[in-house]
Amino acid sequence: MDKHQISVGLDIGTTKIVAMIGRKNEYGKVEILGVGKSKSLGVHRGVVNNITQTIQSIQQAVQEAEAAASEKIEDVTVGIAGQHIRSLQHSDYITRPNSEVVIDDTDIDRLINQVHKLVMLPGEEIIHVLPQEFKVDGQAEIKEPIGMYGGRLEANFHVVVGQVSSIRNIGRCVKSAGLELEGITLEPLASANAVLSQEEKEAGVALIDIGGGTTDLAVFKDGIIRHTAVIPFGGNVITEDIKEGCSIIEKQAELLKIKFGSAWPGENKDNEIVSIPGLRGREPKEITLKNLSKIIHARVVEIIEQVYVEIKNYGHEEQKKKLIAGIVLTGGGSQLKHLKQLVEYITGMDTRIGYPNEHLAGDSDEDIASPLFATAVGLVMDGLKRQDRRKAEQIEEEVVETEEEETTAEAQQEIVTEEPKKERRSFLDKLTERVKEFLDNAE
Repeated sequence: MDKHQISVGLDIGTTKIVAMIGRKNEYGKVEILGVGKSKSLGVHRGVVNNITQTIQSIQQAVQEAEAAASEKIEDVTVGIAGQHIRSLQHSDYITRPNSEVVIDDTDIDRLINQVHKLVMLPGEEIIHVLPQEFKVDGQAEIKEPIGMYGGRLEANFHVVVGQVSSIRNIGRCVKSAGLELEGITLEPLASANAVLSQEEKEAGVALIDIGGGTTDLAVFKDGIIRHTAVIPFGGNVITEDIKEGCSIIEKQAELLKIKFGSAWPGENKDNEIVSIPGLRGREPKEITLKNLSKIIHARVVEIIEQVYVEIKNYGHEEQKKKLIAGIVLTGGGSQLKHLKQLVEYITGMDTRIGYPNEHLAGDSDEDIASPLFATAVGLVMDGLKRQDRRKAEQIEEEVVETEEEETTAEAQQEIVTEEPKKERRSFLDKLTERVKEFLDNAE
């Protein structure tokens, strides 16, 4: 098998770490070869707080995936999330020296680099700079300014900011686990790629990924990402509430939530009771399902309301920014019974549960197409996309080299400056390189 055709996604979550190996089949769909899953011990709310335990959990997940796929894992695409991620809107402009020349990639790069000079809080770094729409000489709502004439190029940007130390810690864990960092991706973006269709992104949709430690939000409209947010609550807080409210241990609380939990208290009758074995020689505890769902309901409402505030911050209530496709729920927390109905009730928006089967090969295992694995599937897809891009760049370089032999040095100069700029490198690629460099120097 061609080694370069496989891609590995590593989802470092608060409750679980997933390593997923995939490749593209002949129909362009993603075929999953193996999945490894381990309990995440060193991560709290999406941020690494114990390096040694995280390394062990990563190694365990990777070994399991290697055994399932009979493949050796070397490079991984890692997702970053966590409560330190925040986003802001920013507008910037450049004045071009010569308005007689058409706008090209270099102008856009210049504009994006200028945004990167924004002053951040200490320890923060810009992770993503996503252009929203451009203006050329005051003409607004331009999606793609390349090839146009103009003297002043301005744009609105969606800027995602994160704590650089948290990103480096993740890089450190990956490297110490004996793996190479192939790429870094923002987790809400990875999940969105796995579960949303292009039509939904065009119409306007909010993706809510409810994980163990955090809830990630990504808002799309007109095919462009408009807003991202990470809310520092997830499924674990619900488990914690059940544990406190019913005075039971965490393991029992988690089981109760999965087996009998519901986000809608109205549907449980008063006489439905679950008996839980007591700790060593103590009496068993009896808990009514109505009480259980009341505890869950209170916390879920809080999470959804916080997410809804973020959706309103984006401007969902303006007619022009309305999210026609509503809400898509994914992540492990989205499997809670009656959650869809509760979200529709609170927000008044159409809601569906997002399964990552949009891009998976038809014969994929049912377990993989679960909302639990949405981020991992998205990371695998991201890795495959990166490989395709590298291949295209290599072919381009070869073309340039062959043309170099055929043309004079002067004409060649033009080709070299014109040609390789087909695909603009994303800032995450540059960030990956910086993290790699930092880790190499820190050895």
